[in-house]
Amino acid sequence: MVLVTGVSRFLGARVADTLQADPSIERVIGVDTVAPTMPLGRTEFVRIDIRTPSIAKIINAAEVDTVVHLNLVTMTSAARMKTKELNVIGTMQLLAACQRSAAMRKVVVRSSAAVYGSSGHDPAVFSETDEPVLPPSSGYAKDAVEVEGYVRGLARRRSDLTVSVLRFANFLGPHVDSPLSRYFHMPVAATVLGFDPRLQFIHEDDGVEVLRRMATEDHPGTFNVAGDGVVLLSQALRRAGRPILRLPAPAVQTLGDFGRRFGGLKGFSPELLRWLTYGRVLDTEQLAGELSWRPKYSSDEAFADFVDSQGLGQGLPISLFDRLTSAIGGKR
Repeated sequence: MVLVTGVSRFLGARVADTLQADPSIERVIGVDTVAPTMPLGRTEFVRIDIRTPSIAKIINAAEVDTVVHLNLVTMTSAARMKTKELNVIGTMQLLAACQRSAAMRKVVVRSSAAVYGSSGHDPAVFSETDEPVLPPSSGYAKDAVEVEGYVRGLARRRSDLTVSVLRFANFLGPHVDSPLSRYFHMPVAATVLGFDPRLQFIHEDDGVEVLRRMATEDHPGTFNVAGDGVVLLSQALRRAGRPILRLPAPAVQTLGDFGRRFGGLKGFSPELLRWLTYGRVLDTEQLAGELSWRPKYSSDEAFADFVDSQGLGQGLPISLFDRLTSAIGGKR
C-alpha cells in the first residue's frame, strides 16, 4: 500500500500513475488539497490537507506501508507563511503519522539541491556529505533544510524504516511548469553581469524513474539526483532563443520582482537569482552506484527536450538583438 502526497502537481501525478501500473502494488492512494487534472488510473484520490491530523487516519485506516512525499512547494508567492506551513508543518504532521504507524516500512522524501545554497565560495561539485558555505536563509530552500532535519529525526526514532531523501536538481521536460521554466520563456532573459554559471537539470522522466525505484526497492540514505554533465546559462539561453540582457544583480532582482507581480513570472526568488548567478553542480555517483543506473537524459539532453517540446527558440533573432544592444551601448 503506497501513499503519494502532492498528487495534484505534475510530479506527484506522474509518480502515482507509474506506481499504480505496477501489478506488485496492491493499492495507491494520492492525497492533495485540490483535485488532480491528470488521469491517475486506479490511484484513489483523497482530498486532504497533510497539515491536519486527518493524514494519520488515512495512513492507519488503509494500513499504508510506503509513503512517497512529493509535496515540497517551490513556487514563491505573497502567501509565504502558507507555503512554509505546507512544506514544514505538513511534513511534520506526515512524519509524525508515519512514526506512529505499525504498518509503515518505507518513507521516500523529495528534497532539493537548493539545500546546498549557491555562492561564489562553493566547491566545484557538491557531494551528499558537503555542507553549504552559505546555508539557505529564506524561501523554499530553507524549508527543504528544515524538512530534511525532521526526516533525519524520524530515521533515528524509527530505525526499522527505510528512509530515502532525494536532492533533485531543477526539473525540466515537456510538462514542467516552474519558476525556472518560466524564466526560459521570457522574451528577453536578464542575467547577472560578469557571471555565466554551470547548471544541471533532471529530466522529468528520469526523476519519475528514480522515485519509482526508491518506492519499490530498498535504498536508504540521501542522494543527489541530476542529469550527467553541465550546461552554461549562456548556452541554455541561446539554445532557447532568448536574447540576453546582462545587468548588475540588483537590477536583475528588480526585474524579477516586477515580473512576479505583474508579468506572471511567479517564483522568481532570491534563491533562483543566486542559482542563476553562481550555479550549482552535484556529484551523482552515489545514486548511480546504489541503483546501478544512470539517467537516460544528460543535463544538456534534458534541456534540449524541454526547448523542443515547448516550442522555444522562436523569439527575436539573437543576432538582431545583439546588434540592437550594441547600437544602444554605442550611443551612451
